[in-house]
Amino acid sequence: MSTELRGRVRNAEADAGSVVPGDGAGWRVVAEQECRDLWLSGRGPGLLFAFSVVLSVMTYLAGTNQVLNFLEQREAVNLTLQVAVAVGVLVTLVVGADAISGERERGTLESLLLTPVSRRAIVIGKMAAALSLWLATFVVSVPYLWVLGRGVSLVGLALLLGLLVGTLLAVALAALGLLISALSGSNKVSLAVSLFLLLALFAPTQLPGGAPKGWFGEVLVRINPVDAALHYLTAVLVTGHAWTRDLSYLLSPLCTAVLAGGVLVVASTRIVRLHGGVSGE
Repeated sequence: MSTELRGRVRNAEADAGSVVPGDGAGWRVVAEQECRDLWLSGRGPGLLFAFSVVLSVMTYLAGTNQVLNFLEQREAVNLTLQVAVAVGVLVTLVVGADAISGERERGTLESLLLTPVSRRAIVIGKMAAALSLWLATFVVSVPYLWVLGRGVSLVGLALLLGLLVGTLLAVALAALGLLISALSGSNKVSLAVSLFLLLALFAPTQLPGGAPKGWFGEVLVRINPVDAALHYLTAVLVTGHAWTRDLSYLLSPLCTAVLAGGVLVVASTRIVRLHGGVSGE
């Protein structure tokens, strides 16, 4: 893979008239190669198939099961959209957590670092490839949301909110996954820490909605990027709030994306190394 990547980067830089390795041509080639590995290796299609099975079950239950007939269409659309966002960002985080530590453990990171691409371009390209999985899961969720929401004219709003909020959350968790992957000593540690983080972020979203929270509970919702993003979706789709009314709930995922992504890009030369951790040089 790295030999092919090296040749593709050189060709791209020559076509662009570039003389500095690792510029814009570099991350695009890395992203293209990573997407090729993700989708042609079978990992991407396999995850999409599992995702479609989950959404199929959710749509069937929400639409026909007598136990869930009390759900209004708005609640059914919101529930399905939350599952789509949750699973989509989950697989994005997992792919990000494997991106660097996996290369290091498989012994391919050294040859990757020898390519004429900056380490910043490598992490940006790998993040773009991870986000392609989120976009694919979102596309798969479109027909399910259309089936559930076509009777209440909610499809367009649900799709727009899902794309914007889900992409913001996916960027945040992909950046966190890549940071953990770069700093972890092994791929097992990276995946374990990422899944623990995901569990810690998603667990509060499963608490009963009617449970009293108080000011402290409200603070916990707002500082948890996943809980805050899903709360925003519910406020707009189910409660009927204007999309601008609860924008403050998106500050947490936005700050997470900016901070984690910023650290990842700025510190890429120190943390993308053959051994996990931060370089002391």
